[in-house]
Amino acid sequence: MEIVIIGSGTGVPYRRRGAPAAAVKIRGCLVLFDLGAGTLRSMLNYDLNFNDIDILCLSHHHPDHVGDLIPFLFATRYALGYTRQHPFWVLAADGFMNFYGRLQNAFGQWLEPPPGLMQVREFSCDREDEFTLADLRIRTAPVNHIATSLAYRLEAGGKAVVYSGDTDWSDSLINLAQGADVLILEAANPFKVPGHLTPVEAGRLAAQTGVPRLVLTHFYPPCDEMDVVAACAQTYAGEIVRAEDGLCLRV
Repeated sequence: MEIVIIGSGTGVPYRRRGAPAAAVKIRGCLVLFDLGAGTLRSMLNYDLNFNDIDILCLSHHHPDHVGDLIPFLFATRYALGYTRQHPFWVLAADGFMNFYGRLQNAFGQWLEPPPGLMQVREFSCDREDEFTLADLRIRTAPVNHIATSLAYRLEAGGKAVVYSGDTDWSDSLINLAQGADVLILEAANPFKVPGHLTPVEAGRLAAQTGVPRLVLTHFYPPCDEMDVVAACAQTYAGEIVRAEDGLCLRV
């Protein structure tokens, strides 16, 4: 399993960090968590191709997490650039099809991939849910951000990685991450903002999961004015990695 952090920032335009997105390459499959603005172009810098996205997992519908969904869907219609022949999956919370329908109202047929190419699976916003594709298992759990926010757990080959999306303290996320190898967890600000975690809170939450490796991400610019790893280490004793765009980890 190989993890690539494509965007470690937020919706704030920031030279150092792109909008949220993380890729996992596992057993010939490319899984993408979120698709913030600029993700498709940034993928090319890390030898990732939008043609190869097998599963797109959307944590919620805030603009900084779905900004490149419109150009992605539009690009599937461009015969000279999109060569994929087999379907890709979009995984999201209940209500995604209503959201997609509103995008179609704005852009019409330009957001309609060729017939049969896009498959959609919606997940419960009230309880854990799951999805399997070949030998990949993806579990979801609602988290404390907005009503349709989900965290994802990807399992394959005896390994597991959990992606929090945006979240405040969530017991459901702690349960989802039990026994995982890596937790990719937001630590948005050094000061408390409802719906998000501080680095200290992120460490405290991770400590309750028992994961051995914690990747902190989704940084607003003030986080780059402090030592987020040291702050997190006050409450978490495992390995802490400060995400940067292009960070690559093997599990």
